Amino acid sequence: MSVSTSKLTKKYQATIPEPVRNHLHLHAGDAIAFDIKNDRVILRKSVPVDLAFAQSLEGTLNEWASDADEEAYSEL
Repeated sequence: MSVSTSKLTKKYQATIPEPVRNHLHLHAGDAIAFDIKNDRVILRKSVPVDLAFAQSLEGTLNEWASDADEEAYSEL
């Protein structure tokens, strides 16, 4: 097993290390998925069913879509 690390920015963003990008065949613009189970998170390249699921929820998540909400949560 190999380990790669990355630091979070102030906006909670991280760079995916090159060995991970290469292993998952990731390219700029690719979607990624995070599988969460107990205290572990698995990063993987997203598959079409992940995108279809997310798109099916889009219309139901508009209750926090106001300009005030965008401003309030912009630092998260």
